[in-house]
Amino acid sequence: MNNLNEYQRLSRSTWQLVHVDHPIVYPTLGLVNEAGEVAGKIKKVFRDHSGIITPEDREALKHELGDVLWYLAQICTELDLTLAEVAEANLEKLRSRQERGRISGDGDNR
Repeated sequence: MNNLNEYQRLSRSTWQLVHVDHPIVYPTLGLVNEAGEVAGKIKKVFRDHSGIITPEDREALKHELGDVLWYLAQICTELDLTLAEVAEANLEKLRSRQERGRISGDGDNR
C-alpha cells in the first residue's frame, strides 16, 4: 500500500452495508453527538481559559448535559430500563471494583 487512495480502495473489501432501521439508532447517535459537544466545551475551557470554568461555561455545560441526559433517557426507554436502574447498576459495578482494588485499569470485566 503506497498511498491513502490505495488504502481507501482496499479498505472497501471489508465494508458492508448495515441496515439500522431501529428506534434505538437515533438516540444513540444523538447521545454521542451531545457527549462530543460536552467534550468540546471542556476542551475550550482548558485551551482558552487555563481550565477555569466561568459561569457562562457552567451554564452552557448544564444545557449540553441536559441534552445528554435526554438522549440517555430515550435509549433506556427503548431498552425497557429506568435511569434509576442504570444508575444503581453502575454504582454496584464501581463498588465491586473498588472493593477488589480494580477501580482503575482497562476493560469492562475487571
